[in-house]
Amino acid sequence: MMRPESEAELAACVAEAQGPLAVVGGGTRGVSLSGEGLCTAGLSGIELYEPGALTLVVKAGTPVAEIETVLAQQNQRLAFEPVDYRGISGVDGVATIGGVVAGNISGPRRVQVGACRDFLLGVRFVDGNGVVLRNGGRVMKNVTGYDLVKLMAGSWGTLGVLSEVALKVLPQAETQATVRIHGLDTAKAVQVMSRALGSPFEVSGAGFDPEARAVMLRLEGFEASVAYRAGRLREILRGFGESIVMDAAQSAGIWQKLRDVKAFHGCDGDVWRLSVKPSQAPELVARLEADAFMLDWGGGLIWARVPEGTDLRARTGQFNGQFEGHATLVRASAATRARLGMFQMMSPPLEAINAGLRARFDPKGIFNQGLMTPRRAG
Repeated sequence: MMRPESEAELAACVAEAQGPLAVVGGGTRGVSLSGEGLCTAGLSGIELYEPGALTLVVKAGTPVAEIETVLAQQNQRLAFEPVDYRGISGVDGVATIGGVVAGNISGPRRVQVGACRDFLLGVRFVDGNGVVLRNGGRVMKNVTGYDLVKLMAGSWGTLGVLSEVALKVLPQAETQATVRIHGLDTAKAVQVMSRALGSPFEVSGAGFDPEARAVMLRLEGFEASVAYRAGRLREILRGFGESIVMDAAQSAGIWQKLRDVKAFHGCDGDVWRLSVKPSQAPELVARLEADAFMLDWGGGLIWARVPEGTDLRARTGQFNGQFEGHATLVRASAATRARLGMFQMMSPPLEAINAGLRARFDPKGIFNQGLMTPRRAG
């Protein structure tokens, strides 16, 4: 396993590579890749932090926990609330900010503030030729040029190896509360979440726990504002069922559990993550025949646990007909991953775009081979 300690060393490792490279950060996703290991954990440390400007520049291998600690000291946070995948994947490791950006990992607050890529100001990365590239800037006003910043977010290390990222951060909310509505089926739950998210009350999280038959709606901000909005939200949703308001401590625990999908930790079976059109979630859930599921993002995100080896994409018709979205295989055996692939199969136009990007940024095809290999739909 190569572990460069500087960007120059990282560039040299890539330039001198004679075969495939398996790029990893903290090893928290439990994905096995072919090739020589290239670990970015040695590229660690905060380069620049300006709380007044809400900007943070950090090396890609810096642990997320370290960043969150530093931000908390200034009463700030990563607004996109990255998921901790260790429990789902059943692995140890230390989540790094480079891995979060590479996977565009975003949690429940995405429904209000956006995804990880929406907070990226700039990136530095090494392409497949071992050349260091930079795009964007270190502060918001300097974000210029081609938008390679957003291209790198969600590329999973297949276009280049991140060495540094610049992020916009936001202040911590003074408090939070969760309005919990009981006695709902999936269809009613999606209606409730849609109504709440469409209200003027700034809901920052909307999830559904089918086991408890309960919708959770999070509100954040100043204490008086949260209390007022919680009361108004209960009023407009009164016709859907009984509701209660959970205090800040209870609310924080609920959303950490939902964010990290703790209900699936230590359980048998494969875990899938489906990004869908919220209004189609109830019908899709019925088709999944899952052992367990949870909804986030107002129904736009389905977490599903199914028996090992299940082809969940086949059950949903590959999303090529009446359904919109894609299904990602999060946890499964190596054999199932090899058979089904981690990511959704691509349509011919997307396959062509993907191939073109790979040819431009990784002409030797050495980065994370097979992880996002084009697989034609239909």
